Amino acid sequence: MITPYWDPVPTARRLLSLEGSPYATFGTPVFQGEWANRNWRNVPGPFYGADTDCMQFGRDHARDHVAFDDFHEFVFRQPVNERETEALVTAAGWELYNNYAWDGDDHWTPEGVRAWWRERGRVREWAVAAAAAWSSYAENPVYVPHYHDAADGHRDFVAYIDDGLEAYLRGYLFWLDLRREPAPGEALPRL
Repeated sequence: MITPYWDPVPTARRLLSLEGSPYATFGTPVFQGEWANRNWRNVPGPFYGADTDCMQFGRDHARDHVAFDDFHEFVFRQPVNERETEALVTAAGWELYNNYAWDGDDHWTPEGVRAWWRERGRVREWAVAAAAAWSSYAENPVYVPHYHDAADGHRDFVAYIDDGLEAYLRGYLFWLDLRREPAPGEALPRL
């Protein structure tokens, strides 16, 4: 069954505007990343990592959504409910340079999403190789659990590309075209 698209941005805005919330204590605006600097591995959607640091805290807070290359964090799965959105906002808040962004809806087009999907093999191939590389790091045994967690993130990304991402992207195409969430049973566009 295809899950209709759910817009996470209103929830993120609410979380960041709550007086006294832990999100207000981040001190500076959380989502300052720029589209031109986005990581090519980000899946299409409203959230993306741009020129982020790679202190690799993102997986600590949003392990089902954030992975990293050697230098930057990126969003490999967009949130589909309030809990997941809260996790991603928290991960973005811990990013040193505030270079996550939430304006992907202003930049993605149906053609752009379809082009990303056609090139998913490149992303998948990278994630498979990255998982193998992180799994093999063992120079310092203290860090082996961290390396294995990084590898797990890349394997999760591969699994999502293989099963789940297509359904999400079809719902996202609907959103981009009509700027509303699809009703249950409503036909979704093809990739």
